[in-house]
Amino acid sequence: MIAILRCTVAAVAVTAMATAVVPAVAATVNFKASLKASNEVPPNDSKGTGSLTASYDTASKVLSWKGSYTGLTGPATMAHFHGPAEPGKNAGVAVWISTRGTPLPASFAGKATLTDAQAGDMMAGRWYVNIHTAAHRGGEIRGQLTK
Repeated sequence: MIAILRCTVAAVAVTAMATAVVPAVAATVNFKASLKASNEVPPNDSKGTGSLTASYDTASKVLSWKGSYTGLTGPATMAHFHGPAEPGKNAGVAVWISTRGTPLPASFAGKATLTDAQAGDMMAGRWYVNIHTAAHRGGEIRGQLTK
């Protein structure tokens, strides 16, 4: 009788462990982008450059970024993450970096919560950063977001 009880308790314990839900492990994924005029589609002759670093928290789905630029032809009128697009291709705005209607300061930071589709495209390397000016309305400097 005791042997049967021990076997039953052991079977219940094994079943409980086998069916337990294991929580997903959150991760932080880091990205960077080097922004230059030659990355624009089509390229332009601007001497401007910039950089951006970003981190994505897979649990909260929050993308945080910091960036800077210098040498543009004029004030940065706006900036965005664009996608989905491979290098050399253009795409629509995925997330605003600048505040709509406000020029982008030379050093900037921000964050946004992404949808699953946005996160998938970004993680697959199909997002780029674009900083726009009045002289280059389609974008003066651009850089593909990479891990």
